[in-house]
Amino acid sequence: MQTTPQIAVEKGPSAATEPAAKPPHSVDLDTPIVRSGQTITRVTLRKPRSGELRGMNLVDLMQMDVNALQKVLPRISSPILTEPEVAGMDPADLLQLGMEVALFLAPKSTKTEFPAA
Repeated sequence: MQTTPQIAVEKGPSAATEPAAKPPHSVDLDTPIVRSGQTITRVTLRKPRSGELRGMNLVDLMQMDVNALQKVLPRISSPILTEPEVAGMDPADLLQLGMEVALFLAPKSTKTEFPAA
């Protein structure tokens, strides 16, 4: 039985000898995404820049609108997800990624009101 390689972004010189700490703003997927013989088990997000939010309604992103997340997640994810991959994602995984996006957009003054992940 053939196994598929798993992708989890692991960087640094100690990655081979020690288990890598989970990078900030990363989500371990409940249901991995399989693509061309690879399995994506973790997605790391980075804070979007204004240009990456073009055509987006910020209120939709704050409300974790599925259509808005399908547009913005491919722009800020590593490994880069496609819109069809986001559309086919487990709802629990989409919710976790959506919460990260919403926290990116919240002002610093309100972030103390949210529990740490």
